[in-house]
Amino acid sequence: MRIIFIRHGDPNYEKDCLTEKGVREAKLLAKRVAKWENITQFYCSPLGRAKETASYSLEAVGREAITYEWMKEFVYFIDDPVTGRHGVPWDLMPAYWTEIPEMYDKEGWKQTALYRSNDELLPAYDGVCKGLDELLSSYGYTRHHNYYLTDPEKQSDAANAEDTIVIFCHLGVTCIMLSHLLGISPVPLLHGFYLAPTSVTILASEERMDGNAIFRVQVMGDVIHLLTGGEPVSGAGYFTEPFQR
Repeated sequence: MRIIFIRHGDPNYEKDCLTEKGVREAKLLAKRVAKWENITQFYCSPLGRAKETASYSLEAVGREAITYEWMKEFVYFIDDPVTGRHGVPWDLMPAYWTEIPEMYDKEGWKQTALYRSNDELLPAYDGVCKGLDELLSSYGYTRHHNYYLTDPEKQSDAANAEDTIVIFCHLGVTCIMLSHLLGISPVPLLHGFYLAPTSVTILASEERMDGNAIFRVQVMGDVIHLLTGGEPVSGAGYFTEPFQR
């Protein structure tokens, strides 16, 4: 099975839509998506910037997306203990979070005072993980500890193992889902990886033993459609200049 995550285009967060640049990005993305064959299903966040991004690709392939509330951005605000910023639960100063060993632990981060300071945050994290596992279960992949058991009835032919789903969503919630799929803390993902607007992240299941599967990243944050289309990579959500080659 293959999972493709796509971040929305360059955003106007205030209006929850795309900027003019974001529209150009989404149109270039649509040309790329139109070349993908045998997409099983498209999914989308309910937020406007993700839906607008998806609309160009969906129109190009004549498809519709299923929307899930749990795919929305992970905006469960915390107070940054260094800057005092009240906002998304990442973009923390490195001198703070890297000195807390629990931040690197797949369960320990949940016990830190910072991530327990918003009563909605941890239940929301569990909700994203549950939603993703329920979705994967519908394709025959059932969570078992930190890997997945495959259902032979749902994978009775080779076609099922080749299912490809596309999820239009956001930087933060993609990192949340990746942390669950990879069995690692989301904190280093949120702070150590940048997913540019309309970037493509691809995971595929490795099924080297009968009945067992684990998801492995093939591509993370790919923006070849922008570079070949002459559209600069957006730095929205980044604190340095994106490489433009």
